[in-house]
Amino acid sequence: MTTERLFRPILAGARLMPRLLAVIGATAGIGLTIVLCLQFPIAYADLPIIVAPIGASAVLVFAVPTSPLAQPWSVVGGNILSALVGVAAARWIPPMALAAGVAVGGAILVMSLCRCLHPPGGAAALTAVLGSQGIHDAGYAFAFAPVGLNSIALVSLAMFFHRMTGHSYPHHPAAPAIQSAQVREASGLHSEDIDKALEDMDESFDISRDDLAMLLSQAELHALARRTAGQK
Repeated sequence: MTTERLFRPILAGARLMPRLLAVIGATAGIGLTIVLCLQFPIAYADLPIIVAPIGASAVLVFAVPTSPLAQPWSVVGGNILSALVGVAAARWIPPMALAAGVAVGGAILVMSLCRCLHPPGGAAALTAVLGSQGIHDAGYAFAFAPVGLNSIALVSLAMFFHRMTGHSYPHHPAAPAIQSAQVREASGLHSEDIDKALEDMDESFDISRDDLAMLLSQAELHALARRTAGQK
């Protein structure tokens, strides 16, 4: 099996070198997050210094930093708000199974309303329900330490790492060689076309609206250049 096939990407546009950088970034990010968080003593002895959902956050932040789900507010806001929802569910809903379901469902609702949808937030909410007695004793403070502290540390390290490796984080769509308005004019693709296509498909996609518009515009421009070259 060739290296190229071994690392054949699931995600469009993924390449071997950025993925290896993600491995390095996640390794350093998780390790340094623990080191940083050890500097802030947690009052409750049974609280973990780092929570498991941060591992999932690291996958998003380092492997797919352009995803709307991986942006700083998504990570910090999503994890903290979800943990708060989980604590509330654990306190006010006695049946554990029902509390766990409400915690995750409620976390999705709150994150969606606050524009910080982050998949590991569901795990943070679930941890607040199914966690140790120390987590339950901490109550709403659990959402801020360790969950919030972990999230802020990870995002801060990710911002530094991506800057050092030449990537944009927080992500801002990179302007192509030809400005997007010119691209759309040349390709014939308009924002309204993209909006209508999204409505037709009735699905959510893990890519920002601006990135999607730029990607499709660039693709249309390349198609136009290919057709023009074929007519010569």
